[in-house]
Amino acid sequence: MEIAKTSNPSIVKFVSDSFLTKASSYEFKNIDEAKNSVLAQQLFYLPFVKTVYISQNFVAIEKYNIVEWEDVQEEVAESISEYIKSGKSVVTEAEVVAPKKLPVSIYAESTPNPTVMKFVANKTLAEGTFEFKSVEDAILSPLAQALFNFPFVKEVFISNNYVSVTKHNMIDWEEISMEIREFLRQYVQDDKPIVKDEITKASNISNNIGSADSSLEKEDKNYSDIEKEIISILDEYVKPAVARDGGNIMFDSFNESSKTVKVVLQGACSGCPSSTITLKNGIETMLKELMKGQVESVVAING
Repeated sequence: MEIAKTSNPSIVKFVSDSFLTKASSYEFKNIDEAKNSVLAQQLFYLPFVKTVYISQNFVAIEKYNIVEWEDVQEEVAESISEYIKSGKSVVTEAEVVAPKKLPVSIYAESTPNPTVMKFVANKTLAEGTFEFKSVEDAILSPLAQALFNFPFVKEVFISNNYVSVTKHNMIDWEEISMEIREFLRQYVQDDKPIVKDEITKASNISNNIGSADSSLEKEDKNYSDIEKEIISILDEYVKPAVARDGGNIMFDSFNESSKTVKVVLQGACSGCPSSTITLKNGIETMLKELMKGQVESVVAING
């Protein structure tokens, strides 16, 4: 059971290496709402538990400010882990009244990269970021494989609630954007799989199977304190901005002797005529300002 902090200091995630629910997520604000989850009911007996969230592979708990997580999180993790190991149902999903299915909508956004269009859904598509350069890369993403069936699709980038599609130069977006948008809307509406569950593990093993974003919480590498600080700055200040344009930036390495940071540009950022210079200069200025004397330059490469 992995303990993971969140952006909200009152909420901590307890991540399991097995599935807890089939596909749905649940939020329980009190013990009465948790009648379909014995685990959630047990957690509400803890006086500091305010809200319990249960998703496919984690339990998140929001606490009242009467305790600090550092004092109780280990015991909570052990309690959740023991419950899961007992084989008991985490949520009796058959008894839960399924919410009314909302229609899926997809809208298209242009990006600074003229060869990339961003298609945004009104629901989350994937946890994490995944980049596919070819149909061979996409063996663990049914959605990406389906998109590569279009002859004009060159690359696919999936993150959160959007898909960025890179096209070949043989055709204009005006001719194909509506076709892709409708395809994605129908695909998501039919609840077809976006990425397979094993994609994150496979991406860390083989460079030939997609390219998963290596966030600090998920990565097994032993980063130095400086590298951790660089990754934290990228996650907090840079990634949200480039995500709005359908792209992503991923930490690659740090050369301590030359004080050089190497980052990888993905999605709409990759191959964009202006982003390499603009992002490099922007990131370089930010890191030099926030990490005075520790970083001198940034090298940006296309994913």
